[in-house]
This record gives sequence, structure tokens and C-alpha cells, in this order.
Amino acid sequence: QVQLVESGGGLVQAGDSLILSCAASGRTFNRYAMAWFRQAPGKERDFVAALHWNGRSTKYADSVKGRFTVSRDNAGNTAYLQMDRLKPEDTAVYYCASGSVPLMVQDTLYNYWGQGTQVTVSS
Repeated sequence: QVQLVESGGGLVQAGDSLILSCAASGRTFNRYAMAWFRQAPGKERDFVAALHWNGRSTKYADSVKGRFTVSRDNAGNTAYLQMDRLKPEDTAVYYCASGSVPLMVQDTLYNYWGQGTQVTVSS
């Protein structure tokens, strides 16, 4: 069982940076793949980035590639999403998720979810 809590969201201007954190409980955090999804108002939840439990292999949505970086600190049971050069279209509620199969883009393949954190980017 893994419990996830996101933090770090907020209101920023276009071009700014923001770091989201996902604190996980559970002693087997380092055996779970991690991912970030986001959901804008009136839209479906979309894949953003995923990270293998080894912390090295990653996958990104085309819309964030080159601007976002996903990482994890297994010792600290925390995953991160570094977001640079933010755009208004990045505005959404961001969720972290964990599961047993790494680098999946389908949200249905993740077993555990955080409550979400709002990111708003003004133009």
C-alpha cells in the first residue's frame, strides 16, 4: 500500500519555473514506478511524465518534453516534477501516481494516486 501527497502547486507567470513534490508513505516506495498526470478544467486526465523505479529511465509527453524533468529520491520517499518555461496551457491539477509497471502512459495502469495540486500559469 502506498499513499501519495502532492505539494508545490501555485500561481505563476508564463516562463516561470515550479517544482512539484510527491511524498509517499510505505516502505517499498523504491519498488514502484512513478508518474505525473494532469487534468485541465473540462478535459480528461493526461499523461505528463513517468519514471522507472530505478530512477533513470523516463518518459515524457511531447507537450512537456524538454521543459519538465521527473526525478525521485528513494531514500526520502519523494518524487519530483521540475517544470520550467511554463505556459498557460500547462494550467491544470497535477497528480502523482504509482504502480508496479514502469513507464506506462495509461492512467488506469496506476494503482495509487495523490489528491492533486493546482498549477495555474498566467499569460
